[in-house]
Amino acid sequence: MPKLDRLARSAPPDTRAIDDTLAQRGIKLSLGGQVYNPADPMGAMLVNIPATFAEFEIDLLHARTKEGMAVAKANGKQPEQQHELVRMHGTREHTITDPAEVFTVSHITVYRPLERDGGS
Repeated sequence: MPKLDRLARSAPPDTRAIDDTLAQRGIKLSLGGQVYNPADPMGAMLVNIPATFAEFEIDLLHARTKEGMAVAKANGKQPEQQHELVRMHGTREHTITDPAEVFTVSHITVYRPLERDGGS
């Protein structure tokens, strides 16, 4: 395992459960050239801190995504773009790649409004 924060992404509960299991079995972690003993307080702390920061990063990403979607919806951009994607596809003059490039979105982002519209 290359990084300690990859040990448990839904920290701290998963990390603590893993720590307890490892400590009960007398297993030490060797990651990136360092040995961590989850049975000792310093080892437990060194395992839990990176996992907590990893969880924090994930929570921030989710919050920013929700905020961005709310702003786009409030500004009316999202429905307009989706309507235009459906319109472009409906003309049969454009491939899926065309609207994806126009709006700088992925192909799946183009397919979603088409599926909702019933015409992919």
